[in-house]
Amino acid sequence: MVSRENPRPGGRSARVQASVHQAVHDMLVAMDRAEVTIPLIAQRANVTPSTIYRRWGDLQELLADVAASRLQPETEPAKTGSVRADLQAWTEQYADEMSSGAGRQMIRDILSVPDTANAEKCSGYTQQQLRVLIARAQERGEPFPTLTELMDYVISPIMYRILFEQPPNADCVRGLISRVMPEAVVKS
Repeated sequence: MVSRENPRPGGRSARVQASVHQAVHDMLVAMDRAEVTIPLIAQRANVTPSTIYRRWGDLQELLADVAASRLQPETEPAKTGSVRADLQAWTEQYADEMSSGAGRQMIRDILSVPDTANAEKCSGYTQQQLRVLIARAQERGEPFPTLTELMDYVISPIMYRILFEQPPNADCVRGLISRVMPEAVVKS
């Protein structure tokens, strides 16, 4: 079953989603992941299990939805003085967060379901942050890579390493940025 968007903004549907998401988050912090079940989540969220099954279909879909929601950025990339430095700071933070144990588990949850909606949401969140940096560069008249270049040559290698190799360190991230912005090296 595919998770549905809120049929009504706000209202009961939003409250149910928030309650269920919070219950999942709290339970994953407090107990072993293998012990988390839909009946326990329903009890903690004060909803019926059928409400969860109707909305999310199964536990994996619910975990993927919760992970996608948690990966939504709360703020824009920090302003550090230059868009290159902004890109480097944001990318280092992105790589660090995504390669953490919690970040890797969220990625696995999102990729474990056949429906790609949550993966597309996460990609959209990343692209949204990169568009902020691109707009800053345009406002300042600074040269900057395109969204496609950033996704292909910075984000994709980071995600590949997180999923299949050792997570990238700050030197790796700086190297990726230098490939798309070769004119100067930013040192931290």
